[in-house]
Amino acid sequence: MSGVRAADWDGVTAVVLAGGLGTRLRPAVGDLPKPIADVGGRPFLSRIIEQLEAFGIRRIVLCTGHGAERVETEFAARRGPATITFSREDRPLGTGGALRLALPSTPGTLLVLNGDSYTAADLDAFLADYRRAGRIPTLLLVEVTDASRYGRVECDPSGTIRAFAEKRPNSGPGWINAGLYLMEPQHAASIPADRPVSLERDVFPVWLETGLRGHRTNGRFIDIGTPESYAAAADFFSALRSTAHEAPHA
Repeated sequence: MSGVRAADWDGVTAVVLAGGLGTRLRPAVGDLPKPIADVGGRPFLSRIIEQLEAFGIRRIVLCTGHGAERVETEFAARRGPATITFSREDRPLGTGGALRLALPSTPGTLLVLNGDSYTAADLDAFLADYRRAGRIPTLLLVEVTDASRYGRVECDPSGTIRAFAEKRPNSGPGWINAGLYLMEPQHAASIPADRPVSLERDVFPVWLETGLRGHRTNGRFIDIGTPESYAAAADFFSALRSTAHEAPHA
């Protein structure tokens, strides 16, 4: 690990957005919520939680929605160094709406993560960069060989995000949003409450006006949002284990 001591995560709450409908993945997993889809014999979300714990994070809030009871039952009795609590939406609120709903139970700096993707990144370096830059909301960025499925994130040399490029076919390699964000509670409090809001479509484009940064990482990335990417997930984690990059002490 580098950048900050593990104890510096004491002031951070991880908020995992785990309530999406996962309609594209249903041909592979049926009605099973994406975060508890089996990957290599384990629920996908357990890998995210273990990564957070390995970096020293001790407060985790799971934002649940679709299949909330199944997700909560899976992790309510889990034993580990982190305390896990739940924020359940009673109707789909989107990524921004779910984060806003969870705000009362998220003290300190927020590390927000999508519950259907994993990046083998140095989270210590991510946090150090965020603090060094003045706690401006910051997105973790990863380079992929084909950005057409995701859309590109365009930054200047200082790391300030200048634009989000739309998805387009055959766009080639580029830097994309890896689905991990650092922000303060006052940033999340600016998200409208009690209605569906998308961080990616509704919030981040507005925050470009007041300041939004990107932190580039060379960590390997996967999401399980489609049957094709889900089918590749077990091999992805197997490769991480073989190179000792799955967790900072692996």
